Amino acid sequence: MVDDVDENIRKLKDKNPKARSAAALKLGEFGDKKAVKPLIKALEDKDWYVRFSAALALQKIEDKGAVRLLIEALENGDSWIRPDVAWVLGMIEDKRAVGPLIKALKDKDEEVRADAAEALGRIGDQRAVAPLAEASKDGESYVRTRASEALTKIGAAAKKR
Repeated sequence: MVDDVDENIRKLKDKNPKARSAAALKLGEFGDKKAVKPLIKALEDKDWYVRFSAALALQKIEDKGAVRLLIEALENGDSWIRPDVAWVLGMIEDKRAVGPLIKALKDKDEEVRADAAEALGRIGDQRAVAPLAEASKDGESYVRTRASEALTKIGAAAKKR
């Protein structure tokens, strides 16, 4: 299996986006922690489906190191990958991401703000309620909608408890 992991890590640099996407998905199936950094790098791919596949693979791995690296990418990464990183953090639902995602609600990029709001709704942590309420007044309707939806999810989850 190690050879398969190494081979698929190499395929993440293939010229063909379908090959890169397939490699990312396969790495998610393997669940090997060695794939975390290359998959985070694949979030920078120019092809949307490769980025999406890498995000799905990272979600499957759910390695604690992946969460830390994803938080670093959210806070310091290229604007190209930060929306996808916020989305992945929401899919993993690790509460360590709540603080960085709350901070991302103030990001200059509306995609980052919107995906951070959605991620916070998925995580469902009460610490996000006030920041999401503020984000529901954002200048971009897309961000307002996602923040409002997140608040609804958090409220529904609280009622079930």
